[in-house]
Amino acid sequence: MRIYNVAGWALIGVYALACMAGAPPAIGPWGGLAIAAAYFVVCWFVGGVYLSCVIHMGVAHRALDYQEWFIKTITVVNNLLFVYIDPVTWVNRHRLHHTFADREGDPNKLASDGFWRTLWLCLFPYETRLNVANDAILRTWPFRLVSNWAFAIAATVFNIWLLSVLVRDLRFALVMWITFRVFTLWINMVQNYWTHDRRYGYRRHDDERDNAMNIGEWLPVTITFSACLQNNHHHSPGLLRLSHDDAEYDFGFATVKAMRALGLVKASRTGVEIPEEVPLASLNF
Repeated sequence: MRIYNVAGWALIGVYALACMAGAPPAIGPWGGLAIAAAYFVVCWFVGGVYLSCVIHMGVAHRALDYQEWFIKTITVVNNLLFVYIDPVTWVNRHRLHHTFADREGDPNKLASDGFWRTLWLCLFPYETRLNVANDAILRTWPFRLVSNWAFAIAATVFNIWLLSVLVRDLRFALVMWITFRVFTLWINMVQNYWTHDRRYGYRRHDDERDNAMNIGEWLPVTITFSACLQNNHHHSPGLLRLSHDDAEYDFGFATVKAMRALGLVKASRTGVEIPEEVPLASLNF
């Protein structure tokens, strides 16, 4: 088992044990585990749909056209109730990451940055001087509402308070809140470190401009909504699916297809253009 899988499963175990130990007597360890599991799944799923499917593939790369009301709603709901991620800053940094991947100008990681440096950068990333996040939707009131420090602080206080009210115990709420966010650091490291180090994963496309790799195991693909298929994605960032072969497991694409069935999203004009070197007969969308 590769180190990123070991780390991921270990952090899930730590989360479970910490929540069992931190549960108040009225709830008990097994009740605490059930509540913590529900919190974990809801935070992960809402956050994954928001960031990986909507903000990433819908806004940053314009590969998918979501209903505007859905984009705005999930942006406010996720950032108020779950894991806060400034969408405007994220879109800007992500576009710069694709422009300068693994070299000077990449706000996520330079090729020479090791594990600990990249972990630090997950919390305190490189400064950006360019603004390439000027889409009209990023200037609408829901995005302006959430994309500032005042909202980030207020939302953090509010969702900790709300969680403590729901579980009727502040300590238990803090244990869940903190340990889940430690787990999100692992998600960041999968995408910023392990999938940008040629010692890990595999390369379908031999692009020399970056070190992007594909990591295709069940846990990282599921947790990241397929964002760990980085070599595929860097090769064809505008394609609406991250898998380049029907044999590649693609949880994110399955989620997008489910949202399409609900009428929440459709393919953009550029999102359906399959590059000649991608071995897909059709997108199956």
